[in-house]
Amino acid sequence: MATSLNVLFVLIETAAGFIGHSTALLADAGHNLSDVLSLLLAWGASRLAARAPSRRFTYGMKSASILAALANAALLWVALGAILIETLQKFASPEPAAAGLMMAVAAAGIAVNGLSALLFARGSKDDLNLRAAFQHLMADAAVSAGVVLAGLAIHFTAWNWIDPVTSLVITLMIALGSWSMLKESVQMGLLAVPASVNEEKLRAFLLARPGIAALHDLHVWPISTTDTAMTAHIIMPGGHPGDAFLHGLAHDLEHDFGIGHATIQIETDGGHGCALHSDEVV
Repeated sequence: MATSLNVLFVLIETAAGFIGHSTALLADAGHNLSDVLSLLLAWGASRLAARAPSRRFTYGMKSASILAALANAALLWVALGAILIETLQKFASPEPAAAGLMMAVAAAGIAVNGLSALLFARGSKDDLNLRAAFQHLMADAAVSAGVVLAGLAIHFTAWNWIDPVTSLVITLMIALGSWSMLKESVQMGLLAVPASVNEEKLRAFLLARPGIAALHDLHVWPISTTDTAMTAHIIMPGGHPGDAFLHGLAHDLEHDFGIGHATIQIETDGGHGCALHSDEVV
């Protein structure tokens, strides 16, 4: 539904932008087009992530959501670049904008993007992929609101430079607001420790468990935008603690750190028996 609404609105807004000589409307239409692609990427990633693991893809295709989030962030910045170029061109050769048409179409854009954003609001807090789509839609609603105000100002003042200035301000606002999303998606693509996991607290938590004398080869990385994995070698001189200890540890890791896939290797010799004892070895 959200995709269909945005496709229809992109067509209407593009036509209105050309007819009304409004850079702000054309910029908003370009941003809306990036939203359509964003929604399609989010949908495709969710379908791939739902596939069961296989012999080749032992984690399944959960990481498709990370690729989609990264692509969404990149698309948004490409759209911002296109908007900026169009805005600068409008400064060089300004044309009278149809203020009434600007306000009417942009007001419809607020409704379309606001409704679409509500469909993604529930899962956007915990899923970077959904949050990327949600931020796209909310950014478009903000752009549309800015276009309405610009149209109103042009109507009363006849100052046509307000149109490109509005586009420039909105572009900068979206860039600043989406920077964290771009940064986080790149970090996930590089398998960095998820922002939701404090590596120092995790290390301290493991070392505080009864019987654990030392810890090495600790790695934490995202399997998807919602799933986190961990591996660790722990030294327990007293011997293997039994399955109950491991089950309890896995439960605590998921409950306290959101790590749903933990692999623990028990070692009893604190010497140099492990090839991965050094943190320099992966």
